[in-house]
Amino acid sequence: MIDYGGVIAIIFFYLLILAVGVWAGRKTGDTVGEQTQEVMLAGRNIGTMVGIFTMTATWVGGAYINGTAEAFYNGGLLGCQAPIGYALSLVLGGVLFAKRMREEGYVTMLDPFQLKYGQRVGGLMFIPALLGEVFWSAAILSALGATLSVILHINMTASVIISAFIAVGYTFTGGLYAVAYTDVVQLFCIFIGLWVCVPASLLQEKTSDLSRNAEDWIGSIGGFREKSLWVDCMLLLIFGGIPWQVYFQRVLSSKTSAGAQKLSFVAGLGCLLMAVPPALIGAIARNTDWRLTDYYPYDNGTKYPSIPASQTNMVVPLVFQYLTPRWVAFIGLGAVSAAVMSSADSSVLSAASMFAHNIWKLTIRPHASEREVIFVMRTSIILVGVLATIMSLTIQSIYGLWYLCADLVYVILFPQLCCVVYFKRSNTYGSLAGYGVGLMLRLSGGEPLLHFPAAIHYPMYDVETDTQYFPFKTTAMLASFFACVSVSLLTEYLFKSGVLQPELDFLGCVVNISTERIVLPTDTSFNVSCETLAMQKMKSAGNGNGTTTESSPFLTANGHHVNGNCTTVVNEGTALHNFETNHHDYSSTEAR
Repeated sequence: MIDYGGVIAIIFFYLLILAVGVWAGRKTGDTVGEQTQEVMLAGRNIGTMVGIFTMTATWVGGAYINGTAEAFYNGGLLGCQAPIGYALSLVLGGVLFAKRMREEGYVTMLDPFQLKYGQRVGGLMFIPALLGEVFWSAAILSALGATLSVILHINMTASVIISAFIAVGYTFTGGLYAVAYTDVVQLFCIFIGLWVCVPASLLQEKTSDLSRNAEDWIGSIGGFREKSLWVDCMLLLIFGGIPWQVYFQRVLSSKTSAGAQKLSFVAGLGCLLMAVPPALIGAIARNTDWRLTDYYPYDNGTKYPSIPASQTNMVVPLVFQYLTPRWVAFIGLGAVSAAVMSSADSSVLSAASMFAHNIWKLTIRPHASEREVIFVMRTSIILVGVLATIMSLTIQSIYGLWYLCADLVYVILFPQLCCVVYFKRSNTYGSLAGYGVGLMLRLSGGEPLLHFPAAIHYPMYDVETDTQYFPFKTTAMLASFFACVSVSLLTEYLFKSGVLQPELDFLGCVVNISTERIVLPTDTSFNVSCETLAMQKMKSAGNGNGTTTESSPFLTANGHHVNGNCTTVVNEGTALHNFETNHHDYSSTEAR
């Protein structure tokens, strides 16, 4: 029977979040001009404190809470990898990329790829980035659906659809301002709600003393092949957690590069602290004799001492439902709901921003107006929300989705991001080679969650469970990185040494660099990238003659005046190169 009291409580909470989102969204509406930057990056006006809150709340989603408790219940502390992995990814992201990306003034994570490798080739990076955001959103919506269905006894499909509708609603109207300020409220709700539920679930006689059974909840990894798989998954979480637009959107919206680094470091610590309550909930469930509760797993009158494997994804709602008073369960439900919306809105906005700016504006419609870009972004918000909702209702394993959403990002985007930021001599040929190698090796390993069979049985492959114990994901990532570097160097040598004729440089990124240009209209959605390009040309020219030219509204590049407008290469395979006689690819001469 539906718990109408709980339904009323959750509706009140949803209305509160919606009101905060609409109020914060007015900051975007009050701004005259530069609308795209206001919606996507909140006018680069996010302070350090708000940035820390929104970064932490984005990572601490429903999948983070439910997945951490599920992993702790199944494998103990050593099996709970995601909180530690993603916390380290935030710290390493701050060290390796936050300052560099913010100083370059990019609008999205994909900007450096398109500036260096070309609009359409760089647009290929959108595919794994989009899949990652959708998988992440689907995982957290699925977590909320499981929680609402257990505690309120309402249909899971209806609860997921309503939750997604609310999150998409205020993101549609308010952009990053709405997302950031609702994240602050949601993070407080998560922290208070979970810490109220933990002591309440301990104050009953159904759970044994956690300290008496420490070895059990610490858990174990297993033999050599299990340790190999554990290391592969941990590296995936650490480095696969960096190349996300949802992360770089907050980095790029920070007021300063130093602030961008600071929010990354502090948010990493915040993620670890916020993992403590769900980990304790998992430990409590692991040490509970469920026969002493009113929990009937299969509704057949039979009780079991532990939660069946098919229902471990609902550890958190089961603890709320059967080990805490009713009013406490409602508080915990509010915490999980807050966690879900704090992440879902961020992922949906990130995917929509990349499509509107990098695919629509820079690739499909270079002359699109501000109004058109905003319209495309808001339409994309709706479409991404619908896609994530459908996936959340068709794939059941929350923690498996959590891993899956980082797979393609880790194998393809991380090595590409390292090359485009740190390897000055990388080019479009290397990028395409690395992309293809990484994608092929990852898909050849199969994916049991999607019932995708393995084409290659790597060492230690288990036929019965269809498990690849060999760290093939890390192998695929390293092979992708090696292919990008080696092919870039090889093509540079072949063309510049004369082994291959310039006419064969069909992508126009080594020696056969096109000088044909088209002029893009000045607008904010591309303005930052335009300024970046002009500045790089001036710096390159300055370094070539011993002088450095300061930024001005009227910049000159190769004899052509740039007055707020930016130019792109007509040849779709080429990058936005500088046209020096040494034919270097477009890159920052100071940052590299």
